[in-house]
Amino acid sequence: MFLRCNRRIKDGKEHRYWNIVEARRVASGKTIQQQVLYLGEINDKQRRSWQKTIELFDEDGEDPRQVALFADDSPEPVSDEEIVRLRLKDMELHRPRQWGACWLACHLYRQLGLDAFWKERLPVSRKGTSWDNVVLLLVCYRLIEPGSEWRLHRHWFDHSAMGELLGEDCAISEIHKLYRCHDQLLAHKQGLFQHLQQRWKDLFGAKFDVLLYDLTSTYFESDPPQNPDDKRKFGYSRDKRFDCVQVVIALVVTPEGFPLGYEVMSGNTRDSTTLKDFLKRIEEAYGAAERIWVMDRGIPTEQTLAHMRAADPRINYLVGTPKGRLSQLEKQFLDKPWEKVRDQLEVKLLKQDDELYVLAQSQARVHKERSMRRRRLKRLLARLAELRLMKTIGRDELMLKLGAARQQAGRAWALVDITVPDENRAFSPRDLVYALNKKKLRQVIRREGRYLLRSNLGATDPAMLWQLYTQLTEVEEAFKNLKGDLALRPVHHQNQDRIEAHIFIAFLAYCLHVTLRQRLRAHAPGLTPRSVLEKMATLRMIDVHLPTTDGRTIILPRYTQPPKEVKILLETLKLNLPQQSTPKIKAAKK
Repeated sequence: MFLRCNRRIKDGKEHRYWNIVEARRVASGKTIQQQVLYLGEINDKQRRSWQKTIELFDEDGEDPRQVALFADDSPEPVSDEEIVRLRLKDMELHRPRQWGACWLACHLYRQLGLDAFWKERLPVSRKGTSWDNVVLLLVCYRLIEPGSEWRLHRHWFDHSAMGELLGEDCAISEIHKLYRCHDQLLAHKQGLFQHLQQRWKDLFGAKFDVLLYDLTSTYFESDPPQNPDDKRKFGYSRDKRFDCVQVVIALVVTPEGFPLGYEVMSGNTRDSTTLKDFLKRIEEAYGAAERIWVMDRGIPTEQTLAHMRAADPRINYLVGTPKGRLSQLEKQFLDKPWEKVRDQLEVKLLKQDDELYVLAQSQARVHKERSMRRRRLKRLLARLAELRLMKTIGRDELMLKLGAARQQAGRAWALVDITVPDENRAFSPRDLVYALNKKKLRQVIRREGRYLLRSNLGATDPAMLWQLYTQLTEVEEAFKNLKGDLALRPVHHQNQDRIEAHIFIAFLAYCLHVTLRQRLRAHAPGLTPRSVLEKMATLRMIDVHLPTTDGRTIILPRYTQPPKEVKILLETLKLNLPQQSTPKIKAAKK
């Protein structure tokens, strides 16, 4: 990098503008130059009205003061301000750090009103720790570059511009402060849910008459806890890690994806036991209303659905049903005609008691599920043929390989009848016998792409019911973002409260993620929040050190010039970058 001066004659006077340029060699062997930082007009030869005065913070003083900056080769100006002459040829660049994504995360955080929310609830400590800034630091870290608190303390804070954005020094990232901040968060969880509900209304006009509910689990690669009250327990793992303890997370979102609340439960909690308590909490938080709860099969029990129908006001629901109920009602659907409600979607309706059953058949889903079933079945049959041809394999080893094949085959395993040689007779792999179960295969083919929905909404447009049910993908997307983009795992904490606080911080980061995604849906639907954060991360902050003729140093913290694509992005999202930071003057070395 080097310092470039651009001269311009205006009204017969010479102006000199300075910027920092980076030279890059391209594939053709040529060298191109790209502007990195624009420093502006540091010196001139004009009258006092043209003189450049800037505000400096003296490290030895408390209040900022006005000075005039001039290059050391410019003539003596006429000015009442203090004159500071710069040795531009000795310029140095220090501490390049990530700025753009940090600024955007702080902007989203304040847009949700979370700065005021935490400032009111987490006052400054007696030692001067601003706990609300610590929360902001943790949430931005989880959104931008998630990792452990130790990495935040030792590496990330120094390589980011969060210190300048928060007006804090490295003391805010001290490891024990990060841990103690976790201990103060859970007491304000319900207050946060109510605050978010109001912000979703004010910012996006969100409505809460339809709620999506689902569960997921997250595991811990650690020893099982000794405390029996600890929520980390063995249970049904959606991540296929049955060897690890886990916790279950229940989440409620709107069809647009706005999260309203979540709950952390023991890892051995059954799905069907979670809904009743959540209904009560939502009613206490948001009042009784005729909401529509959309859930996947396996979550509500018959008793819970009966309670929802008998509630006053009635609680409406739309749920998927297990395959077994479709077998029970299949004969009653035979004489019902198919009704086409939209392209590639047909339905059959069946009223029974106070409920409406909707058998939906989607041609798009038929093609997808049929392709998945064929691929897995073909792979399973090829693997079984390989096992039969193995010569040096014992029965125990064969059983282990069959178990691995079953795990990979999934539901396709049930379509093949497999006979394993008895352990009391002489064993040979060729005694392994398998055959395709054509009866089960015909049943699976007949049910591919079909879903049985159950609702108490009565006479409702079946296309609307199908659309509501497909919106459950918003909850699945939320879990995907929590585990993927925001890296909910691994959880490095061992204390139960801090584990829940860790999930709480990830939930806050997801709220920022949703806010950005909603902005993108309105202005730039082709972009994802992660891609925007990566583009904004290209904006760096650099400290420009300009030595003075009297032995001092002017420090100009400057963020780099946004490239063309980032400028277009900022204009599209209607975002304005803040002014450059105030320079500082460093005293001469003794």
